Amino acid sequence: MTAARTAVITGASSGIGAATARQLAGAGYRVVLTARRKDRVETLAAELTAAGHQAEAHALDVTDRAAVDAFAASLDRCDALVNNAGGALGTEPVADGDPADWRAMYEVNVLGVLHMTQALLPALRASGDGTVLILTSTAGHGTYEGGGGYVAAKHAAHTIATTLRLELCGEPIRVIEIAPGMVKTEGFALTRMRGDETKADAVYAGVKSPLTADDIADTITWTLTRPSHVNIDLLIVRPRAQAANHKVHREG
Repeated sequence: MTAARTAVITGASSGIGAATARQLAGAGYRVVLTARRKDRVETLAAELTAAGHQAEAHALDVTDRAAVDAFAASLDRCDALVNNAGGALGTEPVADGDPADWRAMYEVNVLGVLHMTQALLPALRASGDGTVLILTSTAGHGTYEGGGGYVAAKHAAHTIATTLRLELCGEPIRVIEIAPGMVKTEGFALTRMRGDETKADAVYAGVKSPLTADDIADTITWTLTRPSHVNIDLLIVRPRAQAANHKVHREG
């Protein structure tokens, strides 16, 4: 079990995280699945194990530093860290934004990345060929109305990636940033719209082919499986229908 390259994936209970786990397992990685929803990651790990892959599940809240440190100490190795856990809350303008929502988004999108990266850097160094991958968003590269808190958090996550790459230059660790645009997953918009299915559906209304979780997982897997000397610094991925955060072609 310890011979395979090991990838730790946060937010692996659904969406992009789960799709990434399946694709990295298919590429030969031993995948360590983490998420707050223990039942979901255990089910996914069982699915992958039944298919002949190496997979294990851990219940983990990336905003809990003590839990993150304990998790890191339990690992025998880590070759790649996929910082996928994140999310958005609300679409209120800055003037009406709830500081509690902004704080919650900062905790998971920024401090969660910080906790996991700091805790696993020793293992990534010890691997002799490690990768830190941070999943940000096109929201980390441009602003749009109603996105203030999420945009601020993802800009901060982007800054972690760019700063870390500078600080680790010369060490055997790559730092990759993947910034998706419009991706339709099972829960992102619904959570952002506080459970309002009508509002969540409206996000994708008329968009013929938004990106899928598998599209982003494919991109993540491609970057991680490049030769060790190849670092994909930043890869922005949008559906063809989206030219910018605020420019989306909708049919009908």
